[in-house]
Amino acid sequence: MDIILFILITAFCFGAIVGSFLNVVILRLPSEGESVVFPASHCTSCMADLHWYENIPVLSFLLLRGQCSHCKSKISFQYPVVELTMAILSAALVQRFGLTPTTAGYFLFCAALLVIIWIDVRHQIIPDVISLPGIIIGLLFSVICPVLYWKDSLLGILAGGGILYAIAWFYFLWRKIDGMGGGDIKLLAMIGAFLGWQALPFVILASSLSGTVVGLFAMIKQKKGGQTRIPFGPFLSIAALAYLFFQEKIFLLYEIYLNAAIPG
Repeated sequence: MDIILFILITAFCFGAIVGSFLNVVILRLPSEGESVVFPASHCTSCMADLHWYENIPVLSFLLLRGQCSHCKSKISFQYPVVELTMAILSAALVQRFGLTPTTAGYFLFCAALLVIIWIDVRHQIIPDVISLPGIIIGLLFSVICPVLYWKDSLLGILAGGGILYAIAWFYFLWRKIDGMGGGDIKLLAMIGAFLGWQALPFVILASSLSGTVVGLFAMIKQKKGGQTRIPFGPFLSIAALAYLFFQEKIFLLYEIYLNAAIPG
């Protein structure tokens, strides 16, 4: 087998295993007092402990046909989706950055974003225990990362947190209600720490556009008008992942747009 293919397959499998643990974090972290380590994995319906062969990422879900082998209750599609997503992200990082400290740092970043996406969708919260340490880790990571300058990381933290804080403040002055949670502000600061301030225009624009489209559909479906609330963290996170893997193409689109907008 080609060594590169072997490395990518290994990275894929490792990502799937980590994704299995992330499912535990997503399930237990929002619950106060619960440990992400103990007790061992179990069915959330009948509480029966799972055997090792029921914990194989993705495969166990397929072999069990999406049902608990003990009580036959349905297993959420979240489990294979998170495992498969983390597996793909892991292989993509190795493909892009190789077996380097850069890959390790961005692996943690992707794992954090994946957990944030699912927790925010389910509970509309972004845990400080992820975003606040993430800001510090992102800044420290920039010191050893060859594709991220530490000054860009620091500016990303200040600008990321500051921009959303200013938007939230002006929205509150205008509508007298909170339009954005503090978790979104800390999340964008973490994104700025890992990607640098250069990522923020794209992340804010892409997340705002996608969030607006989804928000309009939610308003129609829920029939709550301006009272409709949707979590913004997933849109920020997905935009950050898009920038991480496609920033060259994004900057190319910037250049094409500017050349078209400013005739030479």
